[in-house]
Amino acid sequence: MFFQVIDILATIAFAISGASVAMNKRLDVFGVLIVAFVAAAGGGTLRDLLIGQAPVAWMTNMHYAYAIVGATFFTIVFQNKINYLRMSLFLFDTIGIGLFTVVGLEKGLLIGLHPIICIALGTITACFGGIIRDILCHEIPVIFRKEIYATACIAGGVVYFALKQLPIGDNLIFVISGATVITIRLIVVKFKISLPSIYR
Repeated sequence: MFFQVIDILATIAFAISGASVAMNKRLDVFGVLIVAFVAAAGGGTLRDLLIGQAPVAWMTNMHYAYAIVGATFFTIVFQNKINYLRMSLFLFDTIGIGLFTVVGLEKGLLIGLHPIICIALGTITACFGGIIRDILCHEIPVIFRKEIYATACIAGGVVYFALKQLPIGDNLIFVISGATVITIRLIVVKFKISLPSIYR
């Protein structure tokens, strides 16, 4: 149950993020809904296809569709208040990658994948929806820039498996691992920490 709540919360966070980007690009209502949907479901869709789970999660559980549509219309109705929050898009995106990283890790673990592959799966789950969102909105995806994005997801995955070696509950591991991703992302943006550029 806790795992499902985390998954839905991540879906809502990315749907709001996607809808906000689409509205900033002045897309119509249908365009906003599509971008919100792919941002929220894109990473999970690729993850499920990679692990051979078909149909993918959002096709068999209507809670995802309800969450995405609800979050999209919430964003449209309260767009002025959301836009007023200077960091709202960044915060929802950051919360989304933190929660989706943990969801991807757990999915990999449930089918017995190696920890390194689980971390890769968690990173894909967290990042791929944002990549599609940015491409559809004619932006260079954040993961392809200097910003520390996927690296934060990998760090959260390492923490996840380190905590698995300790006698603590799974729910607490989920929370700490997701919070690690979110905290790293907040710190690197606040202090403008980035990966080194290969260009002179």
